Amino acid sequence: MAKSNEPVTIKKYANRRLYNTGTSTYVTLEDLAQMVKNGEDFVVYDAKSSDDITHSVLTQIIFEQEGKGQNLLPINFLRQIIRFYGDSMQMLVPRYLDMSIENFTKEQGNLREHFSKGFGVGGFGIMEEQVRRNIEMFDRAFKMFLPNGRAEETPGTPAAAPADDFDELRRQVAEMQKRLDRLGDSGKKD
Repeated sequence: MAKSNEPVTIKKYANRRLYNTGTSTYVTLEDLAQMVKNGEDFVVYDAKSSDDITHSVLTQIIFEQEGKGQNLLPINFLRQIIRFYGDSMQMLVPRYLDMSIENFTKEQGNLREHFSKGFGVGGFGIMEEQVRRNIEMFDRAFKMFLPNGRAEETPGTPAAAPADDFDELRRQVAEMQKRLDRLGDSGKKD
């Protein structure tokens, strides 16, 4: 039987049960997590209101995984995400994260190969390159929304805050780059 390109419809009922209309079975969040890992696409609708609640269910899956001690998201990352809510940069964050994870996913084969050989020079080199690409993407996205990439040139925007945040981000990336360079240099000596 040919596989449909349409996402599977999952209905969530008031009793919190999830029903897979494709298999006519009840499923758990763990089942949905496995579907994601298998590359199966699905959409979750509230059974009563027919609202699309896919985002909140996927967030709940992440919450469950993090609660099991499978901490994928660093605390600093979570704090930064929380800071972006309500910030003038909020509209850039989803697209930036989407592009970053897409780029990371494309490069994961190379990353796995390098990391399987140990944290040698190649492993840090590929990570370093990924960091550079992410910063370049963020810089391009930032410049699309702010003339010349500077917040003080945008009317009605406080001059210091976004520019200072971006300068701080650049400083942190430069510091990380120095650390990676030092680690790479120490790997070459061995």
